[in-house]
Amino acid sequence: MSQKQEVLQEVVIKFAGDSGDGMQLTGSQFTNNTALLGLDLATFPDFPAEIRAPIGTVPGVSGYQLRFSSDRIFTPGDECDVLVAMNAAALKVNLLAIKKGGKVIVNVDGFDAKNLRLANYPEGINPLEDNSLDNYEVIKMDVTKMTREALKDFTMGTKEKDRAKNMFVLGFLYWMYNRDMDNSISFLKEKFSKRPDILESNIKVLQAGYNYADTTETFTSRYSVEKAKMEPGTYRSIMGNQALALGLIAASQKSNLTLFLGTYPITPASDILHELSKHKSFGIKTFQAEDEIAAITSAIGASYGGLIGVTTTSGPGMALKSEAMGLAVMLEIPLIICDIQRGGPSTGLPTKTEQSDLLQAYYGRNGECPIPVISTSTPSDCFHVAFEAVRIAIQHMTPIILLSDGYIANGAEPWKFPQSDSLPNIDVEFKTTLNEDEEKYMPYARNNKLARPWVIPGTKGFEHRIGGLEKQNITGNISYDPENHQTMVKLRQEKVDRIADYIPLQDLDSGPNKGKVLILGWGSTYGAIKSACIELQSKGLAVSHAHIKYLRPFPKNLGDIINNFEMILVPEINNGQLIKIIRDVYLADAKGYNKIMGVPITKGEIVAKVIEMIS
Repeated sequence: MSQKQEVLQEVVIKFAGDSGDGMQLTGSQFTNNTALLGLDLATFPDFPAEIRAPIGTVPGVSGYQLRFSSDRIFTPGDECDVLVAMNAAALKVNLLAIKKGGKVIVNVDGFDAKNLRLANYPEGINPLEDNSLDNYEVIKMDVTKMTREALKDFTMGTKEKDRAKNMFVLGFLYWMYNRDMDNSISFLKEKFSKRPDILESNIKVLQAGYNYADTTETFTSRYSVEKAKMEPGTYRSIMGNQALALGLIAASQKSNLTLFLGTYPITPASDILHELSKHKSFGIKTFQAEDEIAAITSAIGASYGGLIGVTTTSGPGMALKSEAMGLAVMLEIPLIICDIQRGGPSTGLPTKTEQSDLLQAYYGRNGECPIPVISTSTPSDCFHVAFEAVRIAIQHMTPIILLSDGYIANGAEPWKFPQSDSLPNIDVEFKTTLNEDEEKYMPYARNNKLARPWVIPGTKGFEHRIGGLEKQNITGNISYDPENHQTMVKLRQEKVDRIADYIPLQDLDSGPNKGKVLILGWGSTYGAIKSACIELQSKGLAVSHAHIKYLRPFPKNLGDIINNFEMILVPEINNGQLIKIIRDVYLADAKGYNKIMGVPITKGEIVAKVIEMIS
């Protein structure tokens, strides 16, 4: 049988099925295989909001989108070239995201009368038979039947056999895209080393999927994507929460301080706890508390004792931690609060992404309670932002809020990881002696950063009062004096404002220094904005992009950059939060583009909005 070989520039694949169909595992295995080939990639895992949604229903659909390319890419793609739909609900949820003429690979067993009913298709309607897929290349396979056939000699139940369906699809795609299966076989051997029956069944089905594609005359085209043109070096695939955890560990090593994580599990932040708990060899201490309040207060106690106190959470946990954040502000001690944002309010959309908590990070506490805020932009960026958050917290003696979100936390990209020698040391100074001009220890005396001294409890001669009541300036005694309270409020605000002297100036990611439109972004909109700007600039439009990492305080030159453009567009996955602060601080007539659907903004949406503004 002759086979046609096609070389493509890029491919976007979406794996979709029930949460029990193993779509996340299939996607991550194909991603790891892609990374080993040296291709640039971006992923978007799309988890169902319900933990136990009924099988076959629309709310139970789990997806994993992967884009890989021979060129640099910055998003998982607006539209898919290939959709793998394990059942009718998966097709219904994702069909609009497929390019016209794209491939739709369906498991026909998932389109029986029961599955069609569960997916709320009208009686008698089957999308595989009603011509609704005429604009696509449909590849029908009875994955369930062929999986059972491959395992007919295995003494396991039908339910256990069906769990290997995802391996059949994975093997089929490995053939279609000219891939080697060795990395997935090695993964299976490691994962199921103590379950030889499961190991053998998964490998058998993986090979069956590959062989089916190879021997069936229906499939005559195979595809490949050339290695990406990336800076030479050693890369690994990294997810946002993994990178954040590694950044915290690196900061611990470079400051020679023990890292303590006090946390309570919450989606999508829990993986940071899972990752840090694996690294006790670096002296990392992890504590899963009984609730959110115990979690943050344990981290405050760790910081008071001279450790790097960290707590991780999402929006609902931030609400519960707010009083303790105020305590950390009053104590003026280092504390890193990692907020991995999700859709809200209340429980909201636990597995869906949203830039939901910027205003909460700014203002969500009682009293005048300023806390610096820093934001991640991509999965690999989480490493450097976590490292920087620790530096700021320690050197400025302040709690700091690190904002990530579900899109960044669960997404993956290639990462040219730094060597330890290339990372700067984080200078730490514990006060153990009095200066020549000091008669006794003054716990609220300040240096040029307005940071007060850090003293480890038990240091002889440096006993001092601690607590949430207002402190007298310099001495740290409890004070109810009105003028002193105003002085301390102003000092705490000035300390945060002065951080601007110790962070980089804002730069433009792309585009001219002056022009028609500045797209001003923060957080996970980075990839979509960057991709949109590349397209708009290729059309000759004077469009520039600035992405803000330091959200409080802003870089000192941000206002000058804003004033250099006629129009400002602020895309956000919320109802308009950064734009309110920009309008307040710089009196800029910024325009917003807001999407609040639990999914990222796309490149195409930003391109269309900019063209609308210019026209």
